[in-house]
Amino acid sequence: MPNFMKMMKQAASIQKDMERVQGELAQKTIEFSAGGGAVTATARGDGSLAGIKIDPKVVNPAEVDLLEDLVTAAVEGALGAAKEMAAKELGKVTAGLGIPGLG
Repeated sequence: MPNFMKMMKQAASIQKDMERVQGELAQKTIEFSAGGGAVTATARGDGSLAGIKIDPKVVNPAEVDLLEDLVTAAVEGALGAAKEMAAKELGKVTAGLGIPGLG
């Protein structure tokens, strides 16, 4: 029974750590630029979009399609980088468990 109690305490500790890390990730941001800095997307570590910045020099009514493509690329890049950051941070918490997909 001692191993079971130890495992339960460890699981509770890991759950607490994961909640803490998820809270911290919601506060962290990561940026990704497309078009040589023409469009920059900022994402939070929880996978949400924090903002978009567009260089005024690239706003041309004749090139709206290009601007839309740049915004899409910047957002996809920022959200992908945020997912990687989250996986890395959560992997630190679950590293010692030996459970596939958790660390």
